Amino acid sequence: MSQRFEVVSPQTVTSVWVALRNEAAHLAKAEPTMASLVNAVVLKHDGLGCALSYQLARKLGDQELPAMSVREIAEEAYAADPSLVEKAEADLRAVFERDAACKGYVQPFLFFKGFMALQTYRIAHWLHGRGRETLAYYLQSRVSELFQLDIHPGAVIGSGVFFDHGTGIVIGETAVIGDDVSMLHGVTLGGTGAERGDRHPKIGRGVLLGAGAKVLGNIQIGDYAKIASGSVVLKPVPPHCTAAGVPARLVNCPTGDQPAKSMDHTLADAVYDYVI
Repeated sequence: MSQRFEVVSPQTVTSVWVALRNEAAHLAKAEPTMASLVNAVVLKHDGLGCALSYQLARKLGDQELPAMSVREIAEEAYAADPSLVEKAEADLRAVFERDAACKGYVQPFLFFKGFMALQTYRIAHWLHGRGRETLAYYLQSRVSELFQLDIHPGAVIGSGVFFDHGTGIVIGETAVIGDDVSMLHGVTLGGTGAERGDRHPKIGRGVLLGAGAKVLGNIQIGDYAKIASGSVVLKPVPPHCTAAGVPARLVNCPTGDQPAKSMDHTLADAVYDYVI
């Protein structure tokens, strides 16, 4: 299908869940071979949290932690902290709005591993914050095995976050990621050695991290900054600036207003150029 479903346009709907159900019903009729899956994952549920609990269980369950147990854990988390479902809705909207290959909400909900990895992290982070670290680390391990992303449950990640493709993303224990951030495959938010304590990057609101970018150490990437693909960033980057290269240099200040939403990975002519 080459066109997006009209019912999911942000201008015509106010609820991601309503849009997701409408798309699922359309898909079940248009592709009968997928009807059973769509009914089980979306249509038989009363809300996004319920459907997401089922989908996480379907993806993550194994012999050690059966699907029913995963579902119960997710439902417990969503009941205790409804903001987790609100963040999932914002994340799903971010995928639709920023991924040119995304045709609607049902596609990432069923198939996009970046979205599923992020929602699993959110459950693991909730567990980690309540002292249930072993279970949190188990979910981290499952995400790594299934989706090829490694997100420490101690990291702090805001809402409306988009992991494009997702493969190879690594996010360390003390990393902080603000709202409305976008990052592509191969991004590392890591440390610079074997130091303990607060050692990972702090990514501001609306930052765009290009494919393969490495941001290392307890440094601040300012709001609405852009890190070019393949860059290695070892020093802070001011807000609204673009950093590129190995080692990274500031190549454009100011950069675009909202790079994470525009997903513009091109580099304008340098306004100034020096090692950061």
